[in-house]
Order: sequence, then structure tokens, then C-alpha cells
Amino acid sequence: MTAHVDAGEPVAGRSVAAVVLAAGAGTRFGMPKVLAGQGQWLRTAVQALCDGGCDDIVVVLGAAIVDVPAPARAVIAADWADGLAASLRAGISAVDADAVVLHLVDTPDIGADVVRRVLAAAPPSGLARAVFHGRRGHPVLIARRHWPALLASLHGDEGARAFLGGRDDVVAVECGDLATGLDIDEP
Repeated sequence: MTAHVDAGEPVAGRSVAAVVLAAGAGTRFGMPKVLAGQGQWLRTAVQALCDGGCDDIVVVLGAAIVDVPAPARAVIAADWADGLAASLRAGISAVDADAVVLHLVDTPDIGADVVRRVLAAAPPSGLARAVFHGRRGHPVLIARRHWPALLASLHGDEGARAFLGGRDDVVAVECGDLATGLDIDEP
């Protein structure tokens, strides 16, 4: 189901945390992406989540340990080299909220308007994700009641894709008019 929702009041009356996945080594990129643009990608991600309506922002680090911009806080995924699943587990375990927004450090054109739109679309299922001209992307909203199933589905270098892919109640929120949503894998 695809929705186009204007930015409105994000998930009214509920706490929303955010997890920025930034622990990887960025092998194809040539360095950890958390360092890209001298930290600008990280600052952009944190600002988008903060201005977009997230109450608590956690940045998951691993391959590179950096100071994270306020108001975010760092969480170290000691087992980051095991893959994205380890980082996602570390991030979700570090938050206490009604819902979590998952975001990637390597999608630097995602702004607060995209985050707000995804939050405003929060469906009864508690599952929503940004799509860009029909292509699935981030941010992704997952209500707390889904966290146990999400965490149980994680393995290796797979994030929430398997969990989300097997469901028909994930609302696709079209955001192609706001950003490309492309994750940058090469310099």
C-alpha cells in the first residue's frame, strides 16, 4: 500500500526513537561512511531525525568511533563486523520508545521532511517505510510491538529487509518528490 502523506504531526502522543546505522567499514566506499564528508553525512542524518520528530537518536558505531553530534548519543556495536544485523540489534536494544525509525548514514539527501512524512503516515500496523518513485528505502518506522519479531529475524549482513519483506501491512510512503533516497556505496 503506498501513501502520500503531507508532513503533519508525527505519531501524536507517542515517543519515537531513531537508530542511525553507521557501524560498517564501508569497504566499497574506501572508508567507514560515518567519516564521509568529514562527518557531514552523520550530521545530516542526526539533524534530519531531530528536526523530523524523533525524541531520542542513537548512532550505532563500530568500524570507526567518532563523536556524534548533539542531541544524538553513540552506541558501540562490538560485533559490528558480523554484519548489519549486529548493528541493528545494538541500536534497538539501546532505545526505549513506542516506535523506532531506522535510518542509514549513507543516504545524505534524506531530510527532516522525509522523516516527518513517514512519521505522519504511521498506520495502525505500526509499519511504514519511505519509498522513492516506488523503490523501497529509508527511513523505516517500526512500532515497538514488532521489535521481538524483527530481532528474531535478524542474521548476518541482513537488516530489517526479511522482516519487512514478508509482510503486507507495511505502508509505503512515497517521498520521491523530497529526495532520491539513494544510498551511496562508492566514492
